[in-house]
Formats: sequence, structure tokens, C-alpha cells
Amino acid sequence: MREDGSVRIALHTRLAPGREEEYEEAHRSVPAELVAAIRAAGAHDWTIWRDGLDLFHVIDCDDYAALLSALENLPVNVAWQARMAGYLEVIHDYTDAGQGLPQVWRLPPET
Repeated sequence: MREDGSVRIALHTRLAPGREEEYEEAHRSVPAELVAAIRAAGAHDWTIWRDGLDLFHVIDCDDYAALLSALENLPVNVAWQARMAGYLEVIHDYTDAGQGLPQVWRLPPET
């Protein structure tokens, strides 16, 4: 948990070989309705980095479990996740119950 009560979650997913360009193209036009829903569910920032086929997501939000719950059955998100599943070999399937990747180290604040 961060000083302001929010959380930062890291996730890992993996693209299916050969789907890199399609995945990146899809993210150039994320539906505005989905972006609004993600923000309304408590996300302040969501960034995705790609290294070859590996995707690393970092999400800053009020409550990750609540974010997942709000989005899981939302029609615009269900459609987006179905589209993304076609590009991915390892998907984010909403079963991590708000855990994300374990944090190993973080630059300590200056004293």
C-alpha cells in the first residue's frame, strides 16, 4: 500500500508468437468506454511494457480486487478481454485475487 492508500500492482502476461504487431495495434485504439470504466473502477494509471513476447503491466489504483470485480463482467471489458485472449499465450484471468507479482525491491525514499 502506498502513502495515499492506493496500491501498485505488477502483472505479467505473454503474447502468442507472431501476434506482437496486432496486440500493439489494438492498444492504439482502446475503446473510450473501456478507458472510462477502468478509471471509474479506481485505476489512476495503467502502463504496459513489452520485451519480446513478455508483457509487464503496472497498475496504480485504489483497490486492485475492487478494480477486477468492477471490470470482470462489464460487457465492454468482456469483449476486450476476449479480443486480447486471441493475442495472448499467457492471459490475466482475474484469479489472482488482487495479488499481482510479488515485489522484490523498490528504491527507498530519500531521508
